[in-house]
Amino acid sequence: MPLILNIDTSIQSGSVCLNRNGESIGYLENNNQGQQAAWLHGAIKQLVEDCGIALKSLDAIAVSSGPGSYTGLRISLSAAKGICYALNIPLILVNTLKVMASAVAPQADDLICPMIDARRMEVFTALYDRGLNLVEEPRALILQENSFSEILAGHRILFTGNGSEKFRNLAHSSNANFVKHQPNALDLSYLSSKMYEESLFTDLAYSEPEYVKAAHTT
Repeated sequence: MPLILNIDTSIQSGSVCLNRNGESIGYLENNNQGQQAAWLHGAIKQLVEDCGIALKSLDAIAVSSGPGSYTGLRISLSAAKGICYALNIPLILVNTLKVMASAVAPQADDLICPMIDARRMEVFTALYDRGLNLVEEPRALILQENSFSEILAGHRILFTGNGSEKFRNLAHSSNANFVKHQPNALDLSYLSSKMYEESLFTDLAYSEPEYVKAAHTT
């Protein structure tokens, strides 16, 4: 019965979740993106205390690895690596776009396109089928009226995420559908449990956020 700490600070809100054997036993959330670093360590401590669990009981830590907020991704991965190293437990990295697709997969009848807001009309995006198999690799995309037009001609696509709102007014195809959902550590926990069972761990020494494109600190 693996006990996994899940951390997501990839977008606006930060969240942590404890799941045991695939079921959530505790969850905390913070909606102030500017305070994620100060919030995260205290939230982890509070979460394990609320659940009556010692930190040393963890079997693994899972992180939503990006793309997303460059600062947020560094905060969560740094915290996770520190705890994993101290406890000698494995690290699980899950692409944020895949987490988003997984969360809305039950509502999709064909393809799923998660979108994370970047600058101006740019988004981080990918395309998945209902089985969460990649159809198009994660990338940065500047949205235009003809974006996804060829695929939409023959497939229904469910768009989700904060970046999809920018595409809603550009997409004129009846095959384009939209659902509002922001990723969180609960969504992450579903995938991390499966990855733990398959021993899909990441080397601590070489683990990095999935920025998709070079990070800008300005």
